[in-house]
Amino acid sequence: MLMHGHRELLQTAVLLNGRLIDFYMEQSESSGLVGNVYKGRVVNVLPGMQAAFVDIGLGKNAFLYIDDLLHPHLEKQPEQKPSITELVKSGQELVVQVMKEPMGSKGARVTTHFTLPGRWLVYMPIAGYVGVSKKILTESERSRIRMIGERLRLEEEGIIMRTAAEGECEESLGADVEQLRQLWKSVEQRAAAAKAPAELHREAGLLRRAVRDTLTDDMDEVWLDDASRYSEAAALIQEMTPHLSDRLKVFDARKEKSSLFDRFRVTEQLEAAFQNRIRLECGGSLVWDETEALTVIDVNTAKYTGATDLEDTVFKTNMEAADEIARLLRIRDVGGIIVIDFIDMENESNREKVMARLSDWAKRDRTKCTVFGWTRLGLLELTRRKARDNAARQLNERCPACGGTGKKTTVNS
Repeated sequence: MLMHGHRELLQTAVLLNGRLIDFYMEQSESSGLVGNVYKGRVVNVLPGMQAAFVDIGLGKNAFLYIDDLLHPHLEKQPEQKPSITELVKSGQELVVQVMKEPMGSKGARVTTHFTLPGRWLVYMPIAGYVGVSKKILTESERSRIRMIGERLRLEEEGIIMRTAAEGECEESLGADVEQLRQLWKSVEQRAAAAKAPAELHREAGLLRRAVRDTLTDDMDEVWLDDASRYSEAAALIQEMTPHLSDRLKVFDARKEKSSLFDRFRVTEQLEAAFQNRIRLECGGSLVWDETEALTVIDVNTAKYTGATDLEDTVFKTNMEAADEIARLLRIRDVGGIIVIDFIDMENESNREKVMARLSDWAKRDRTKCTVFGWTRLGLLELTRRKARDNAARQLNERCPACGGTGKKTTVNS
């Protein structure tokens, strides 16, 4: 993992065998809103949309949908949804948590399903159940940590055991729960005293999240090029994973006569990853186009002619494209609806293999990603959870001449 800091900016990149597989960035440690908890005031209730707008002090009112007001445990929800007017009224004060940042003209989306992430688990003060990460595959281990969770939770509390909880002892998991429980109590105390709108809790910045969520035993090295952040990073690693403290290393750009990202070829990989046309190693290519809520990806054979027959050429191109698309979705942090136009395949088993490959990658994605399958037109549909503005919009500046279309209309009169 590489962490590049410059003033307010922090960028983190994760490499596997020298190849970029994850990329995150924040303009400042206080810029992220997802996970923040606010005491807000209901400004408007819209029964026709089953939603309400809540002033949480961000300028634009936040959007609260009825599903985010009902009990988070499905078994405890009513068989038929009530009208949102029965749950909230204009002027009512409400504690909410940001689940999606403001994007474009839209305000933040908020929820009353509170979640506080720790190193090993996620604490939910009112969920009433224990969940286990689907990435923990051993049934005996799933049962073990589920039973620990049941012993640790109190009354209406809920716990989701993260992938990192696999193999951890009850003492470590219990300490995580108690820390988060006390954090929630402090949020409740601030809520009782605060006047809406007010911020009650701020989620950890990118540096802490990177150490908490990304640093694992199988990570060989962590390089940091910002001396001002080194002591903070070292303290975080000592707090969460002290046995990995020796893996943190300082990169001196002046001594190396190169930037951290240039030294590990991250810069050139990022430049290639954010192009509209991406070349595949086999000679094929991807054409990538994004709107606010929809991403369309077209797969082409381009210069790849294969070695045996057309079906084999198409299949190999599509399989490589599936691998590359999965990687780029993570690097670009794409969210929303994604439609992929793979090259047409005659063999149904080949179609199933391409979908299975993409589904396998989706399971490894730390952001929830769901592959729905093929449409009648032969397009593959999937969705990926969208919580923050993606990296492309943060890195790229819209061209004032063409407005981002890449074309300029000329009218002869």
